[in-house]
Amino acid sequence: MAIMKKSSKLTQTAMLKQILKRCSSLGKKNGGGYDEECLPLDVPKGHFPVYVGENRSRYIVPISFLTHPEFQTLLRRAEEEFGFDHDMGLTIPCDELVFQTLTSMIR
Repeated sequence: MAIMKKSSKLTQTAMLKQILKRCSSLGKKNGGGYDEECLPLDVPKGHFPVYVGENRSRYIVPISFLTHPEFQTLLRRAEEEFGFDHDMGLTIPCDELVFQTLTSMIR
C-alpha cells in the first residue's frame, strides 16, 4: 500500500513539473526570471506559483497542497476551464478571498 502512495506522489510531482514548464514559457519569451529548468527564480524549492481571481493575483503555494482534496478540486476546475497547455500560467478559477480562506485552512 505504501508503494502505491509513493507512486501517486511521484506522479503528482511529475505532473506539476510538466505544468510549470508549460506555464513558464511566457516568462521565458519575455526574457527573464527563470533557471535552466525553466522554473521561476523567485519561487522557493518545494513551491509553485498560481494565478487567482479576475486580476490574476500571483500566489506561491507549497507542493504539499497537491495532496489536499480541496486543492485538487481547484486544479480540476482549472483544467476544465483553461487546460494546462497555455501561456497564462497555472490559473485557478476562484475568487481571491475564497482562495485565501482555503489556503489558510490547509496550512
